[in-house]
Amino acid sequence: MTKWTAEDVVDQTGRTFVVTGANSGLGEVVARALGKAGADVVLACRDTTKADAVAAEIGSNAVVRKLDLSDLSSVRAFADATEKVDVLVNNAGVMAVPFRRTVDGFEMQIGTNHLGHFALTGLLKDKLTDRVVTMSSALHQLGTVDLDDLNFERRKYNRWLAYGQSKLANLLFTYELQRRLAASGSPLKALASHPGYASTNLQGHTESIQDKLMGIGNQIFAQSAEMGALPELWAATAPDAFGGSYIGPDGPFEQRGYPKVVGSNKKSHDKKTASGLWALSEKLTGVSFGI
Repeated sequence: MTKWTAEDVVDQTGRTFVVTGANSGLGEVVARALGKAGADVVLACRDTTKADAVAAEIGSNAVVRKLDLSDLSSVRAFADATEKVDVLVNNAGVMAVPFRRTVDGFEMQIGTNHLGHFALTGLLKDKLTDRVVTMSSALHQLGTVDLDDLNFERRKYNRWLAYGQSKLANLLFTYELQRRLAASGSPLKALASHPGYASTNLQGHTESIQDKLMGIGNQIFAQSAEMGALPELWAATAPDAFGGSYIGPDGPFEQRGYPKVVGSNKKSHDKKTASGLWALSEKLTGVSFGI
């Protein structure tokens, strides 16, 4: 994996990938790289106009499908219309947005980043042949998953702690999914990744002065979206990737660099919390994995 780049992606001809949030940022970079490697790419996006432009540049092996992860009816409609998929890349997300709720009443960050992807994965599970890759963040370290108040119905809302909770949930979900897949004898694999500090438009939706500050940080400190996408791309395509692994940059503090297997904090490996989150997620979304 040393100094692995998008040029090292093995031929993906004949394989189908669903990439959520592929209309911009890291998802767009991943979709373009997969298309270049010969894959059939489904750009699963809320903003289909932007996605159409990306798909047109990728070529005839790219299609756009509407998906709004903050609306479970949209998730179900997408899954119902989907046939065989080799790899699901749970890439889309929102970060540090003001308090608001999804169509189904979930806090927006946990609802989009975790519950929407949880439901999508569960609904597509029997149509998948290879693996699920879910995007987390180094900021999972800020999070605590509160099973008694997951959706901030009683807690005071803090946008960054809510984001940290959602990214910690992504890891708890990935590790629990891998345990359940292995126990059931399924050949599917579950992996997670994080991009380090990558310059994307994810940092521009706090609707506060923080947008300007992070914009400056993107110009000075962040690595490119092309570099930030490498861990996710490796996790999605590497033949020797193993289930339950977490891939991030190899540089100082995992902020930049080339993909490598990295660690995550103690909370992310708490099996009791993972099991509780799984049960709660099934209850809230109405989606059961059957494993």
